[in-house]
Amino acid sequence: MDPSEIPADRDRPGGPRPPSAPGRAEDERLRETADRNRRRLRWTFASVLLALAFLLSPVAVVAAWMDSQISDVDRYVETVAPLATDPAVQDAVSDRLTDRVVDNVDVDAFTAALAKALERADAPPRVVDNVPALAGPLKNALAAAVDNVVTKVVTGDRFPQFWENANRRAHAAVVKTLTGEGTSAVQARGDTVVLDLGTVVDEVQRRLVDAGYERAANIPDVDRTIPLLQTDKLSQAQTAMQLINVLGPWLPPVTIALAALAVWTAPRHRAALLAAAIGIGVMMLLLLAGLAVMRQVYVNSVPPTTLPRDAATAIYDTLVRFLRQSTLTILVVAVLTALTAYLYGPDRAARALRSAAARGTGALG
Repeated sequence: MDPSEIPADRDRPGGPRPPSAPGRAEDERLRETADRNRRRLRWTFASVLLALAFLLSPVAVVAAWMDSQISDVDRYVETVAPLATDPAVQDAVSDRLTDRVVDNVDVDAFTAALAKALERADAPPRVVDNVPALAGPLKNALAAAVDNVVTKVVTGDRFPQFWENANRRAHAAVVKTLTGEGTSAVQARGDTVVLDLGTVVDEVQRRLVDAGYERAANIPDVDRTIPLLQTDKLSQAQTAMQLINVLGPWLPPVTIALAALAVWTAPRHRAALLAAAIGIGVMMLLLLAGLAVMRQVYVNSVPPTTLPRDAATAIYDTLVRFLRQSTLTILVVAVLTALTAYLYGPDRAARALRSAAARGTGALG
């Protein structure tokens, strides 16, 4: 039989037939519905990833900053080094140490001994009776002498080295303080974090003796600390710091991976990149605002009688300056990324800007 005479499948009874126009429309509608569902699912997944990246971004920045301060002693010393030359901190240290040294000198006992000596020497009763009145002037004179020596020590060329060495030795104690076990130069005492300046006091005593105040060598151990932070939530803060310390090395790469996966998952990569940049930029602005609020909270947590306001402000600004710089850097990168993603988009304004830039480049060329 001639093959040309064999009927095609479409001519056979019961064979496949081409879909009718309504059938083709239905198939197209089903395909479009399936595509929309897939796009919607991808956008939903990308949105969840972006939300997680937004929420974790400020925490990741803080965690990375804390991890660098805790694990890197050189970084920590670099952070606190400017405090040694800050005038407000120097004044606070000088006043604190002067008060502690003077308060531990028993001027009343000295005047009482002087009165007894005069009485044994048959001094006039009026003179003996007026000796206790010398306590005030003597204490003022002592305070002036001690303050002069303390100020020279604190503002001298060797003090920054004292400060650096003390902070290097105290770094292990800083770590312990963050875990609630501070026992050295930086300590957690109840609800207060204090800094021990014992080496500075020793230097002051040595200089007082060299200046002719031999009795300074007999001054009993004084309170050699200045408070850095006073809060009734220190234990909660330490718990949070311990958690961030554990998660610190992981949060930044996880946050970046979430944002990258969200951009890759989204049907429109450029739009997702624009959303990621804007969202992270907003979170960095919120972090900067939070740092400003915490600055006020910190300053208010330290009583002015314990640490002057300008010294507390200087301490806070110095401690968080690297965190603030990192936040600003990420904010700038986010803004530049958002602008780039927008300018490469199909929007009319973006096209106009690209055309204007091309014309300008051509004119310059």
